[in-house]
Amino acid sequence: MASPPPRMTRSTPRPLARRSAASPPTLARRPFSSSAPRSATVCVQNPLKDDDGNDMKLEITTRAAKRLSEIMTKDANPNLALRIQVESGGCHGFQYLMSLVTIPPPEAADSAAAVAEDDSIFQYVGEDPTVGDKYDCARIILDEPSLDLLKGSKVDFTMELIGSQFKIVDNPLATSSCGCGTSFDIKM
Repeated sequence: MASPPPRMTRSTPRPLARRSAASPPTLARRPFSSSAPRSATVCVQNPLKDDDGNDMKLEITTRAAKRLSEIMTKDANPNLALRIQVESGGCHGFQYLMSLVTIPPPEAADSAAAVAEDDSIFQYVGEDPTVGDKYDCARIILDEPSLDLLKGSKVDFTMELIGSQFKIVDNPLATSSCGCGTSFDIKM
């Protein structure tokens, strides 16, 4: 029985497409837009500015807003919020402390217990604040020193093999962080 003839291979690749000199390459272009992308988060109480006069902002991701909304629904508590504080400590100098608190209505006598007068409250409003979002009740509370260290950061919710958690990501002031994401070091 004869063996099949050997397969011929080409040593130089063949061009996939040819372009004539008369037709220049086309560039993908985005449509012109006069408006900047909108933040999905607004400060609803005590907006603060940094030393340069810029707004101190914190962004709540859609995943974090969704998870906060799920917790609020499960607990039947529409006034639930995530409080984030930064303390000295941890393996990198500063550590995040997160807890769920209930924001009492302004007319309640014990309203100072959960929210101090100088606390800032950020609320998720979705990509288009004029439309509203089903997670627009998600709120995060920060005191002024914590906001100063976290300004420009995002609060996200991650699900990993070791567990799920709210996490601070993209902190512009952080130079390094620990593997578990609960402590960080800042630029001086």
